[in-house]
Amino acid sequence: MTATDRRPAAPSGGPSVEPLDVPPPLPAHRVEWRRAVRALRALLADPEQTEKAFEVFLALDGGQDERMFQRLVSTPQGRRLAAERPSLLDRLSDRAALAALPDDSFGLAYLDRAGFAPGGLVRLKEQMETRAHSIGEQLPVLDPLREWLRVRGIVMHDLWHVLTDYGTDGFGEAALLAFSHAQLPGRASGLLVVGAALRCVAEYGVGFVPYLFRAWRRGRGAAWLPALPYESLLAEPLTAVRQFAAIMPAEQAHPGGILSDPLAAERKAARHIGAAGEAWE
Repeated sequence: MTATDRRPAAPSGGPSVEPLDVPPPLPAHRVEWRRAVRALRALLADPEQTEKAFEVFLALDGGQDERMFQRLVSTPQGRRLAAERPSLLDRLSDRAALAALPDDSFGLAYLDRAGFAPGGLVRLKEQMETRAHSIGEQLPVLDPLREWLRVRGIVMHDLWHVLTDYGTDGFGEAALLAFSHAQLPGRASGLLVVGAALRCVAEYGVGFVPYLFRAWRRGRGAAWLPALPYESLLAEPLTAVRQFAAIMPAEQAHPGGILSDPLAAERKAARHIGAAGEAWE
């Protein structure tokens, strides 16, 4: 069998999944627009403050994570995943297993993308929650099923970079935000898309807005990615996984090509110089 012959197998009908014991949802966290806007302003001033993006989500969640959870467990594939609760974090942390995958595989493409640390975003969110608790903020304690989906949702972010081919610079993150907002619409993602658009327009002009719209439309037309069985797809050809997920090819979604931030290298160098200066002091 050639690489082009391999196709991701759709989940088999098989025996029905055991009924899930789904705990009742917690009360929705109150929406804090002022806090979200303050966090967004800080993020726009310094995009490296990734924790500010998490703060926007904490401030504006208002039950939107629960809606994603309910949608997941309402689908056969989602219920199957929830019943099995595979650890995507553990799977992506096994670098040796990923390195042994075929050359054209989704998993190897993920491994080859520089800078991906599957536990990094999870740890950052945990740090944010610890800080929130330290200042007296009351955050809901999730049951094991919802906590599993919370971690899975965070880890999926880098996989979506690979599936969409959007980079991890400012342009790439803005495009993936727009794509993700189409997949998981909500107040927080919407505000972050607006913020990213404003920053890019301020630096590069209004021509970036159509690019973001095409990224959003691409996400709108794709399959619902949170329900994908990523663990079984990692060994499959990346092109076949994109087809399976109904993700429009990049050249079709963006006829002018995938954009990259022309100032990304300068910003990275400036951060390194700043860090070196602080260390010297």
